[in-house]
Amino acid sequence: MKKAICIVISIVATATLGSSIYAQRGTTFTGTAVIYGSGFNTRTISRPFTMVVNGRTSAADAAKYLSTLERGGQDDLLRELDHNDLGRFSLSGSVGQPLSAVIVDEDNGSTRIRAVFQRWIGFGELRYGLRSADYPFGYVEIRIDPRTGRGEGTIIPAARIRFRNARNGGMDTVEIEDFGTFPGRLMGVRMRGGQFR
Repeated sequence: MKKAICIVISIVATATLGSSIYAQRGTTFTGTAVIYGSGFNTRTISRPFTMVVNGRTSAADAAKYLSTLERGGQDDLLRELDHNDLGRFSLSGSVGQPLSAVIVDEDNGSTRIRAVFQRWIGFGELRYGLRSADYPFGYVEIRIDPRTGRGEGTIIPAARIRFRNARNGGMDTVEIEDFGTFPGRLMGVRMRGGQFR
């Protein structure tokens, strides 16, 4: 069964607009990514990861991206994010992918960093029209204790992003669906370099 993370839009907008949190250039996060297999490849892999954050998404850009997602879906969002470079996420042995959007806020005493990037899609996925090609994003969410600079997080290596309109008086949401059975885990995360405040 697929798992999806839903982000309430008003929370994202409030955090982006009202927070004084910011990333100084070159804030680095390291740790171990545990990614669970799915489909034909059920093998669980464990690899060191590095995420470098050089900036964050502005309130105006966040609102623009939400509007694009609502109007045109994830394909239009993918095109709009294509040239953004707010840092880089990489697993050991790979060059890594540029971060397309980064949102930083505070949640229950932790500093929360959420990042989206365009994942590398293999030739075979495109050549044979595999369903995984419909999941063009990667998604990372890290929670850091601001006192120790340590924490943990979640990784969705292949994600689909949808806009969900409010129902029954609820709030609009952004749904991030995992192609795999379960999201992966980011363990033993450490923050170095610039600080988040």
